[in-house]
Amino acid sequence: MTALPSIIDKYLETTEQVDPIKCVGHVIKVQGLLIESSGPQAVIGELCRIEIPRGKGVVQAEVVGLREEVVQLMPYGDTAGIEVGSRVIASGRRLEVPVSKKLLGRVLDCMGRPLDGRGEIASRVRYPAAAPPPDPLKRKRITRRIATGVRAIDGLLAVGRGQRVGIFAGSGVGKSTLLGMIARNTNADVNVVALVGERGREVNDFIANDLGPEGLARSVLVVATSDESPMARLRGAYTATAVAEYFRDQGLDVMLLFDAVTRFARAQREIGLAMGEPPATRGYTPSMFDSMPKLLERSGASDKGTITGFYTILVDGDDMDEPVSDTVRGILDGHIVLSRRLAEAYHYPAVDVLGSISRKAQAVSGPVTQKAAGYIRRLIAVYNEAEDLINVGAYHQGTNPAIDEAIARKKAIDDFLVQGVDEKSSVVETLQVMGEIAGVEIPVEEMQVHQKGTFVLPDDSYRDAADDERPDTREEAAEQAVDAGQSAGDSGAEGVP
Repeated sequence: MTALPSIIDKYLETTEQVDPIKCVGHVIKVQGLLIESSGPQAVIGELCRIEIPRGKGVVQAEVVGLREEVVQLMPYGDTAGIEVGSRVIASGRRLEVPVSKKLLGRVLDCMGRPLDGRGEIASRVRYPAAAPPPDPLKRKRITRRIATGVRAIDGLLAVGRGQRVGIFAGSGVGKSTLLGMIARNTNADVNVVALVGERGREVNDFIANDLGPEGLARSVLVVATSDESPMARLRGAYTATAVAEYFRDQGLDVMLLFDAVTRFARAQREIGLAMGEPPATRGYTPSMFDSMPKLLERSGASDKGTITGFYTILVDGDDMDEPVSDTVRGILDGHIVLSRRLAEAYHYPAVDVLGSISRKAQAVSGPVTQKAAGYIRRLIAVYNEAEDLINVGAYHQGTNPAIDEAIARKKAIDDFLVQGVDEKSSVVETLQVMGEIAGVEIPVEEMQVHQKGTFVLPDDSYRDAADDERPDTREEAAEQAVDAGQSAGDSGAEGVP
């Protein structure tokens, strides 16, 4: 049987989502960010539509609290035009994101809707925005290195496929630029980039300057700018993670680049305070500390594929012990600190090697590579300790052999760590230079970055009319997608660009 035309499928999909019996309530109070209504019958996390009187449109909102018969809602958009008595219609569903391979190269909003004017992402496969992390007993161990193309990371802070790393820095030190370098140069199959709470102008700048055509072609961007509501910024983070989970469930290695966790935390704080939560540490509410691990634990390795996460943290006043930084650092598998002192000296990327750590570096690096990295770190530490004496001329050569060696290797190490924005360095090139600096020969087998074969993603936008019924769960959808991908691979179909 031939497939129905896509336009008919689209109407069928819309019809499936329509609930002929509507649960309706009415707005009784609007105070700041919070909207309260009498009814409808709804559950926490359910989407509702608030009708603006006189046919001026609707506002999407989400149920965030229930108090007796009062429903508390947080809008995704502006509350202008909402008045007491406005109808509130429950949708009967939580936020779900349409997913397919057609997402590649697209820019989405916090609800998974296209922002780039290139048409809808028509797909019957949907992933819930808020989902539980993978079963810890089914997570695969992290044993394979992933390439970022950044020498300071690949050489001295090796990252494994499925590892989660935080990038900690103050404003203007180069977080977004570093993410762009990773997105362009990584050997991951797919990039998912979340720009949460960023300035509006930075979106196009990131696409054109940091990501570029090469990076965009295999990336999905989810954008929720700083002028959007706290709920939009909060759910933008969940939507990006759901998109990454879809590609992971196809057996792919996904690079999730998240900028910035701090603005996600601030959005959760704003929602919590509006609901009456008591402020705890530095004004952050208990819900922020509860939501952080639920978001971050969703990335990592599963029994199907991996999500390697790079999360930026905007450090207030360069204070590494402020609540968000301290919480995130305890959850993630490593942290990369960007130094303002290095940035001021035009040392980019401004990675503070001594202040950074990758907890899985030893698991994904060979013994000779570890020896070379340790040697370079020791030289950097020795030079930093004696730097003041060296700069004022108080140190005399020959006094301390370790300092003499650090001075002799200083230029070579700086040349290794400083890297142009458009300069790509493979893992082989990086480890070869490290071996030359350390005076050791790194074996070829330690330089190899394991690559998988060509991947084929199924065209899961629409299924043939004779196909089985739509799967009821995300797991069933993933299993069908994987089966379809294997069939396409057997027939010699082309891979994902």
